[in-house]
This record gives sequence, structure tokens and C-alpha cells, in this order.
Amino acid sequence: MDGRNEEDRRIYERSARLILLLALRDVLPGATVRFEHSIGRGIYMTVKGASLTAARVRAIEQRMHEISEQNLPITRARWTREEAKRYFAEKGQEDTVRLLRYRPFDYFDVYTCDGFSEYFYGDMAKSTGEIASFALRFYYPGMVLMLPDYDLSGPPAPFVERPQLMRTYAEAAECSRILQCETAADLNDIIARGEARTFIRVNEALQDRAIAQIAERIVAHGARVVFVAGPSSSGKTTFANRLSIQLRVSGKRPLAISLDDYYIDRSRVPLGEDGKPDLECLESIDVPLFNEQLVDLLAGREVELPRYSFITGKREEQGVRTRVSEDQVLIVEGIHGLNDALSADIPSELKFRVYVSALTQLNLDCHNRIRTTDMRLLRRMVRDFRSRSTSVEKTMQMWDSVRAGEEKYIFPFQERADVMFNSSLLYEIAVLKKYAYPMLCSITPDSPWYVRARRLVKFLNYFVDCDDESEIPPTSILREFIGGCTFYDA
Repeated sequence: MDGRNEEDRRIYERSARLILLLALRDVLPGATVRFEHSIGRGIYMTVKGASLTAARVRAIEQRMHEISEQNLPITRARWTREEAKRYFAEKGQEDTVRLLRYRPFDYFDVYTCDGFSEYFYGDMAKSTGEIASFALRFYYPGMVLMLPDYDLSGPPAPFVERPQLMRTYAEAAECSRILQCETAADLNDIIARGEARTFIRVNEALQDRAIAQIAERIVAHGARVVFVAGPSSSGKTTFANRLSIQLRVSGKRPLAISLDDYYIDRSRVPLGEDGKPDLECLESIDVPLFNEQLVDLLAGREVELPRYSFITGKREEQGVRTRVSEDQVLIVEGIHGLNDALSADIPSELKFRVYVSALTQLNLDCHNRIRTTDMRLLRRMVRDFRSRSTSVEKTMQMWDSVRAGEEKYIFPFQERADVMFNSSLLYEIAVLKKYAYPMLCSITPDSPWYVRARRLVKFLNYFVDCDDESEIPPTSILREFIGGCTFYDA
């Protein structure tokens, strides 16, 4: 397996999760685990049926290494729906039994190792010996499975504590529990009962409340500049527009400034590792001009805001002359908003930083999580095809480069945010499916993106379509991707 290939890294992760399940069976019989979400290069999980301690986590890790050294074969077999339901019911995995009812096929590929069988959507290693680099860390109240970085034969990546991100995930998990929607089967049941409209309304109302609370914090903070940052397809633009509305409710008059207009001429942009202009690096931004104009605006002086043309790759000759008053708040959207180097000349007490990301807490079942990156990819595929006529293969071709930029320029700064906003909507995957599914199915086996497409198809197979789109508000973050958003759609 090549760690530079995302699909190979996912095979490694799935296989490591199987080894962990085997070790848990041996060390804490009767205990069950739920794989929650990623944290750095690790996966955070919680355990029921046993109290975790640092000593118990070390015992589980030791058993995992023993299983790896035994080089046990991992075999795949095709089971009928009834065989699978009966097996998982006997194991007490009711969430998996409910999940299997919705899959539109009468068979399932199940992996078995050392008498233990489990379903994973996606390929696995041939044996446990292929998975040798990992570590387990106690992280109250759960634990983190640490995996290697791009060199799968190297040591596990170091653990990086991200308390604010963990709190945001915990809040999302609590919201899922309150709404009784933690798995794919839960969402499917809601739609099957005809409750989708109410569910959509509640999801949107919760986001409205969260944005209003952020606006209140900005006003209380006395901030004059609000930076909105986040990874691709997190819904930053719609969030910024909705935040502007809430700030108006609070008596402020926000003014949006696009960081894109401060790009230097493309001929001067530093080149990335691929030899192409790296438009995501901080050096591609005219930072001195940006700071100078922010200082002037906050001092009440008039400036000529630049306008950048992505067609010519240059700044336009004529900008826009602007002056702001003391009751106005500047909202700056851009990937470098959390980087102190972007706005070094602005006092910290005048700044407020918001990190936006789609942190889904919906799982297929306890052992199969849905990655945030997959949800963002689905969002981007749908938006690019609708608004830019970009094929799904072209979007996938760009995605690895986009992800590399996020790892370098966004994620290292996310803990510097004053607040994190989760743009994920629990119902959205049932809406995105009917747009993304046919696009993914159109990718043929000779495509370099076929494996990725089939993996996404496999997990989408477990969701039923939601046809209540008329209930989605025109200002919903989801509208940024499926269309019909009144902020920018005519």
C-alpha cells in the first residue's frame, strides 16, 4: 500500500479498525466501540460496556500488536441479507441489522478474521501483518487510534490535542442524540415515517440559533473585523451572508471584503510542488496592502479596495472606493483568516475568528463512520457540476490538491478560532444523494477515479432519497451546493 494514495490509506485505516475490534473482543469481552471521528491522523472512539483507563488502553494496544504479528488472514465472503442480519443480531449489533435492511441488494461482502466477521464498505488488507504501525492513546472518556502519515511503514503520526475541535464534535454528537438521528438507519426511518419536513425545519432552526449566538459574541467582543475561514465546501460564503443578517439584527452594518481580491499577479505567485502557481499559500496574497487598508478603514479613512480578475490573473485597474463608520463590522472570508500573519497590524481585541467546517456526526453504524471529507467532496461535486459544468472526474482530479492545501494552510490554525461553526446538516446526505449518485455511477472502470467513486456509491446505497427539497430554506447552507440560494442565485 502506498500512503500517498488516499484509497490505500483508507484500506490501512479500515484494517486497523478490524484489528482493534479483535483486540477489544479479547481484552474487554462484551464491550462495544463506536468510531466517532478523526482527530489529526487518529480516530477518536468511545466504548460502552466497560470503563476505559490508561492501563486498559495499553492492554488493548498490546493485543493489537500481537494480532498484527500473528499475520492472520483477512478473508472476504459474500453473505445473503438474511445471513448477515442473523449474524449481527446474535452479536447485538442492532444498528448494523437496521442498516442492512435499507441496502438495495440481497447480498453483502463481509470480512472475517480469527472467527470474527464484520462489514466494512471498501477493500481491506489481505492479512493483519500488513498493518504494523499504529498506537492507541487514552483520551477521556474514549481513546484515539493513531495511524501513520503518508509513510505507512513509518511510526504513527504524533498526537495533536485539539480541544476546541473536540468540543465542537461533542456538541454535534449531543445534537444528534437529541434529534435521535445518529446513524443512516435513523435518518432513513425519519424519511420513511414522513417526518422529513419537520426534521429539516429543526435542523435549519438549530443552525439559525447557532449563527445568532455567534453574532451576539462578536458584538459583545467589540470586534471590528470578523475572519471566516474553513476548508473547501464547508459553506463559508453562505455562513458569512447569514452572519451579516444576524449582525444587522444586532444593529451593526457589516461590510464584506473578499481576500481573493488581494491576490498578487499570477505571474508572481510562488509555485507549488506540482510546478503550478500555489494560489492557496499566504505568499500569493498582498498581505502588506491588506493590512494597510484594514488599518485605514478602521481609522475611518477612505480606501480603494482592489478587484482581482481570475480571467486575466491580474488586479483590475479600477477598484472600489470605500469608507466605513464605527458601527460597521468588516467580514473577511478567506482560507488564511486564522493565520496571525495575515492581519499582524490589527490589534487582537478588534478581531474575531470563525472556523467553519462540515463536521458530520452521522455514522452508517457504530463501526463505519462517514468522513467529513467525503461529505465535503459530495457537496463540491454537486456544486461544481451545477454551477461550473465541471465533471465529477475533474472535481476528483482537483480534490487531492485541495486537500493538501487544507492540511498545510487551514487545519494547523483551526484551534486559533474564537468559535467553530458546524455547517453539517443531518438530513443533507439524503438530498445530495440524488444529485451525486448518478454522477458517480457514470464513472467507468477505466477511470483513475473509479475506486473512489465506487466507495462513495457503496455508502450512498444505504440512504434513501429525501424529496422534500421545497422545505429547504433559500438561505440554507445546503442551497449553496444544490442551487436555489437567494444570496447569489438569480
